[in-house]
Amino acid sequence: MSLTLLIEQILNGLQFGVMLFLMAAGLTLIFGVMGLINLAHGSLFMVGAFACASVAAWTGSFWIGLAASLAAAAAAGAVIELLVIRRLYDRDHLDQVLATFALILIFSEGTRWLFGSFPLYLDIPPLLSGAVSLPGGSSYPIYRLAVIGVGIAVAVGLSLLISRTRLGMRIRAGESDREMIAALGVDITTLYTLVFALGAALAGLAGAMVGALQSVQVGMGEPVLILAFVVIVIGGIGSIRGALFGSILVGLTETLGRVLLPHGLGLFMEPSAAASIGAAIASMLIYILMALILAFRPQGLFAANG
Repeated sequence: MSLTLLIEQILNGLQFGVMLFLMAAGLTLIFGVMGLINLAHGSLFMVGAFACASVAAWTGSFWIGLAASLAAAAAAGAVIELLVIRRLYDRDHLDQVLATFALILIFSEGTRWLFGSFPLYLDIPPLLSGAVSLPGGSSYPIYRLAVIGVGIAVAVGLSLLISRTRLGMRIRAGESDREMIAALGVDITTLYTLVFALGAALAGLAGAMVGALQSVQVGMGEPVLILAFVVIVIGGIGSIRGALFGSILVGLTETLGRVLLPHGLGLFMEPSAAASIGAAIASMLIYILMALILAFRPQGLFAANG
C-alpha cells in the first residue's frame, strides 16, 4: 500500500469518526444526564439531513439549509421531549426502548409522507467543492476536511460549555445527582429539554454534513445510531471526551480495517478470497474492539464519573 493511499484512508477514518462524534456526543449527554435510552436519535439525524436538503434546494444556499437543519432537529427534539420523553424518565429501560422505537416508525412514515420515497441530493457548496494535494500527488476533497474541522470545533465548544458555563455546571450536576439539583431549585424539566434539544441539534448537524456525501433518504439514521451506541460504550457513558476518542477510534478501525485487511490477507491468499474474508472480518472489527475494551474497562475509556 502506498503512503498516499494510507494518508487518504486515515483522513477518511477521521472524517467518519468526527461524524460519529456529532451523533454520539448528543446521545451520551442524553443518556448521561437523563438516563434515557433514545433509539429515536437516528431519526433526528435524518430530520437534519432532510431539512438541509429541502431548504437548500428551495433557497439555493447550502448554508441556509445547514442552519435549517440545526433549527429543525432542535425543534423536533424539544417537541418530542415535551410530548413523549418527559413521561419516560421514571419508567424502566424497556418502556423507553419501546416508546423511542415507536418514534422511529413515526418519523420514518412522516418523512416518507412529506418527501416521498425517492432520495434527495444535497450539493457541496462551491466554497468547499475543491480539493487539496496530498503527498504523492493525489488530492483530497476540501469538504471532507471541513467535516473534520467542524467536528473538532464542536468538540472544543462542548468541552468549554460543560466545563466553563453555568449550564455546563448544571449538566454535570444532573449527571451526578439529579434529585439534589432539583431540590436546590434548579428547574430540572427545563434543563432536560435544553439538553435533549442540544443533542438533537448535534444529530441534525451530522445529518446535514453527511447529506452532501451520500443520498438523503428515509431510514438513513438507523445504521449510524448503532455505531453511535458502540462509540459511547467504548468512550464511557456521559463523557464528551470519551465520545470524541471513541468516535475517532471507531472511525479509524472501520476505515483502515476495510483497506488493510484485504491487502494483508492477499499476501498469502487468493485475491478474491482475501477480499471477501477481509471484508467480513473488517465488518466485525469495531465490535471486537468494543468487547475487548469492555473486558478490561467495563466503564469505558473515559467514564464520566471516573
